[in-house]
Amino acid sequence: MPIIGSAVQFSRTGNPVDVVEVEEISTPDPTEGEILCQIEAAPIAPSHILTLSGVYGDLPDLPAVPGNDALAKVIKLGSGVSDFQIGDQFLLPRGSGSWRQYATVKAKDIIVTFPPGGNPLQLSMLLANPPTAYLMLTQYLNLQSGDWVIQNASNSSTGQYLIQLARYFGWKTVCVVRREESLKIPEKCGGDVVLVDGTDLAERVKEATGGADIKLGLDAVAGSATERISSCLSPKATIVNYGLLSGEPCQVKANDLVFREITLTGFWLNKWLREKSTSAEREQVYALLRDLVVKGILFAEVEATYPLSKAKEAVAHSTNGSKRGKILFTPQIES
Repeated sequence: MPIIGSAVQFSRTGNPVDVVEVEEISTPDPTEGEILCQIEAAPIAPSHILTLSGVYGDLPDLPAVPGNDALAKVIKLGSGVSDFQIGDQFLLPRGSGSWRQYATVKAKDIIVTFPPGGNPLQLSMLLANPPTAYLMLTQYLNLQSGDWVIQNASNSSTGQYLIQLARYFGWKTVCVVRREESLKIPEKCGGDVVLVDGTDLAERVKEATGGADIKLGLDAVAGSATERISSCLSPKATIVNYGLLSGEPCQVKANDLVFREITLTGFWLNKWLREKSTSAEREQVYALLRDLVVKGILFAEVEATYPLSKAKEAVAHSTNGSKRGKILFTPQIES
């Protein structure tokens, strides 16, 4: 028999708070090779907000259930499924729509499972931000022990994972934030130098690092913030842009591009997952990151959790520029 549960849906794009609605939907019994699961925790990510707004690079057919990331638990097995048991926890496969209570997924699409006892909120955030941080740190430059990396938006979830991964591998970080009140998060994560952005950023970075050679910059803000990151880098360095928190195009001085040979490129996890990686590479990356999350080496600050019934409040909270941690749904907890 199908199971009835709550889900957030949107049938049009626009203001994210306006377009989300909570509905009761029917989730079918698992057929051969499928698993029926319940969603334990599902974060709200910037990509989800962009999807609701209609400006993300990968939009679903509507109506749709938003969200990609989630921790799920097996509650029923379809025929032919032998690698899972009732109660097993796993990362919901990408594209399943995670802001719901229940989902039916194909067992073959599951690439990450978890041992019992982990923090469900932290486990649910494994899909996007940790691999984004890891791949940006490892794909563009062969960093050596003691090398420096600079990033902005370092209080974000991805920024926190970047700091933690850099410490784990022996690299040093310059962590830039946009507001004074955001300094505490990268400091808590272990950022080596934590600074508020500004027109004199390059001078302050040079002083704080002793004029260190910085070959990799990671930019989630775009606009003039890209130019300020560029000004902190050594000749022939690379800037990797992965976000547009400013809502503006990336800016880099022609002198930096031509005379200092700074390279500006972009990273999108979806493209890596679909076009630039093998199944073995994906499994290897997620296995490493899963173990670091389970051990508590990788974590992100959580500010609040919401039941699905308060979807509009949750989405509004997630777009609040002064928030200091991740916002997540806990679909099995209703109030």
